[in-house]
Amino acid sequence: MLITVRVSPGAARDEITGIKDGVWQIKVKAPPEAGKANYALLRLLGKALKLKSSDLDIVRGHTSRHKRVAVIGLSEAEVSERLSSSSAG
Repeated sequence: MLITVRVSPGAARDEITGIKDGVWQIKVKAPPEAGKANYALLRLLGKALKLKSSDLDIVRGHTSRHKRVAVIGLSEAEVSERLSSSSAG
């Protein structure tokens, strides 16, 4: 399944802040350089979804704040439930 995320790099901490208009809002501490923010995003999503990093892949938006991430092994309902429970707000 695919999820849409909006990443804010350079934040004070790594966190999933919620969903707005179908787009997950995610903050990462890592800067947007040399793929560091993308790596931090996948690490945070893996932890929240309880998946290995090999089960996640950025399929669109590698250099953009708006990204499409493929999630292998979970249904849409499972992804929403797990991300919502990890959300700060």
